[in-house]
Amino acid sequence: MISLKKVSKVYDDGFQALKNIDLTFEEGQINVLIGPSGCGKTTTMKLLNRLTAYTDGEIMINGKNLKDTDPIELRRQMGYVIQNIGLFPHMSISKNIATVPKLLKWDNERIKKRVDELLEMVDLPPNEYRHRYPSELSGGQQQRVGVIRALAAEPSTILMDEPFSALDPISREQLQDELVRLQKEINKTIIFVTHDMDEAIKIADQIILMQDGHIVQKGTPKEILTNPVNDFVKEFIGEDRLGSMLPSLSDFVEKNAPTVTLSQSVKKAVELMVDCEFTEIPVVDEKGKFIGMLGLYHTLNNMQMKLGELIDDSIKPIKQKMETGQLIHRFNESRFTIYPVLSDDGRVEGIVQRSKMYQLLNQFYEHKSGGQSWN
Repeated sequence: MISLKKVSKVYDDGFQALKNIDLTFEEGQINVLIGPSGCGKTTTMKLLNRLTAYTDGEIMINGKNLKDTDPIELRRQMGYVIQNIGLFPHMSISKNIATVPKLLKWDNERIKKRVDELLEMVDLPPNEYRHRYPSELSGGQQQRVGVIRALAAEPSTILMDEPFSALDPISREQLQDELVRLQKEINKTIIFVTHDMDEAIKIADQIILMQDGHIVQKGTPKEILTNPVNDFVKEFIGEDRLGSMLPSLSDFVEKNAPTVTLSQSVKKAVELMVDCEFTEIPVVDEKGKFIGMLGLYHTLNNMQMKLGELIDDSIKPIKQKMETGQLIHRFNESRFTIYPVLSDDGRVEGIVQRSKMYQLLNQFYEHKSGGQSWN
């Protein structure tokens, strides 16, 4: 567990890079620091392996104060992947990967086994790549080696400072996929700096969005996309991305959903809701036009009343043209668990259930991770 408490950083020239930061990096997850240039994301990362010293506050790693840890030992216990890869050009791939294990005085057999295991993990056959040199690999292959070198000594934490930003788009996407796949196997605490929102959305378990040395918002990609806290977050994400990152309303609509008519008895209406496991149900007239909602619990408490007297007409039904983000906001602000979807002439064409909508959204974000798409 890594936690920052009231951490500030002021440079010698008086520039305050970090301002009273409170932050916990989730263990065993990919934590992405993102924000515009100068926001403090790289400074935050460099505090963790003591490449930069903080001015005020406290950083705790696994219950131990960072300032009580020897910097050299700390860096050997953390993996570190940087933008320009940083492989030693005069050393073979196997020797590059073995750098930290050798410093930790692992025996040769253990090192060889670990090197081969890691090369296999990223689809670089050991017999083919073990004795090659960095210049004999593509940029994407070199960065794969950079990633597994950071894993060589089996650290619990890996720092990744814009590791894929210098790669071509295809290699970059492949490496993002590779990281997501690897994380499912290695389950490390990864702190990843990027300026690319698409990359953050794709790989992150937790996104930490920064501005001017402050944390503006943190949460899962879904939470950030569906509930941006202010205009800065909306602008940084991008309105186009906000819309395109969500499935359309039609993906959530349940067509031909059951409704209650005014001619039905209260008892029949309750039986229908129970059978469908609805806590609310739309009520329509003889032409199928929406009148209001009938609530299960309110109806059960007032079985002696007429059905027309139990209708709640306060709900604002939705139209097919509504944006998904608006629907999510409507559910977040409402007590209703079901919204009727109306045609232009006011007939109920279907419903959207809150629980099923969030279930589908979860599936959507799981599909988005690793480059898969919504279908």
